Amino acid sequence: MDAEQRTSYWKRNLRLMAILLVFWALVSYGAGILFVEPLNNFSIIGVPLGFWFAQQGSILTFLILIAIYVWRMDKLDKEFGITEYEEEVHHS
Repeated sequence: MDAEQRTSYWKRNLRLMAILLVFWALVSYGAGILFVEPLNNFSIIGVPLGFWFAQQGSILTFLILIAIYVWRMDKLDKEFGITEYEEEVHHS
């Protein structure tokens, strides 16, 4: 991979990370802090929704975003011809 391809690869990687982290921040900060009062008018299994987002929702959102990141990076790696391979180690 030449320098131009590496630059393009990392720009796209950083853009993906920025988008996912902004989304996570909006869910964590927005739903867990800024909009907690309106969200608390609703509940999940008897737990106020704002509280749920502050305690569990942001964590679950983060895990989903990790899965999305892995999926998108696999596609990006394939597009740029980046492969991971395991070398077999033979012990005698």
